[in-house]
Amino acid sequence: MGGYPAAVLSVPFALLAFLGGAVLVVIATERLLEGLVGISQATTLAPFVVSAILSGLEAENIAVGIAAGHEGSGAIALGTAFGGATFLVCIALGVGAMVAPLRARLPRGILVLLVAAVLVSGIGLSGNTTPRWAGAALLAAFAGSMAYVVRVARNHRVLEANEIREAEERKRPLWQSVAYTVAGIVVLSIGGELVARGATSVVATLGVPALLMGMVVTPAVIELEEVARQIIPTRRGHADVAAGNVVGTVLYFVLFNLGLIILITPVTVPPLTRWLDWPFLVGCTLIASAMLWRGVVTRFAGAILVGLGVLYAALHLVFR
Repeated sequence: MGGYPAAVLSVPFALLAFLGGAVLVVIATERLLEGLVGISQATTLAPFVVSAILSGLEAENIAVGIAAGHEGSGAIALGTAFGGATFLVCIALGVGAMVAPLRARLPRGILVLLVAAVLVSGIGLSGNTTPRWAGAALLAAFAGSMAYVVRVARNHRVLEANEIREAEERKRPLWQSVAYTVAGIVVLSIGGELVARGATSVVATLGVPALLMGMVVTPAVIELEEVARQIIPTRRGHADVAAGNVVGTVLYFVLFNLGLIILITPVTVPPLTRWLDWPFLVGCTLIASAMLWRGVVTRFAGAILVGLGVLYAALHLVFR
């Protein structure tokens, strides 16, 4: 999997770095989004284009993934994509449906795109080390996917984040938007490094399985807020937005985030990722897409998805 950082932190400092870094990257992502929205307004991009492109952006995952790659932790780097997407499909969508059943009519093409993106993400696992050409290919696929999503978003309100809409309502001078963007990137880098260093130190000192930490624990901690993002729009009568945000975020994880991470810092591919993490994500995505294809995710269906998420964690305990 690669080596651990030169200076392994003690357990208390490792946990503090991990949790503190997670808080930092979440806060920094909010500021980054505000800055990007402000810059996009200055360039007179249409609001629906901004929402479609930025609604799935989870910059904290990119920051943690790149930092983990530099630390030599392939399990954590790849976990930000595969583990994060599995958390969204199983836990965020599942818990959201259990609290508020989801009745949504997403364009069928969006669901086909979701399944195709998850399948294509497997090219990043084609060698013992993630190949840079695969990263470039995934980024190209992401660009094509976003072009299609923007076209669909013209006629169907499917991708929108509350923080983006709020940022659009606040008019800021361009210099302030640029400052927010730069500050967000800087703090994201620091927070991502803290999360990666803390996680690898926990693996080294406590003997926690690297893939359990990378594919299950880390994504769950930094993506926990996604559960709330599922429930709130549904309860407000915007079920299509809630379902669309899951789809958009998964597209980011498996195409943009994964592509950028392995293009910048190729990492060693753990065998378990190739035969468990990616196939499990493909299977869960097919199940969730079938539910959304029918136009409803009931409480029982949500419980099935959550059960799959629990099974995923259990399998990582068994195959440690």
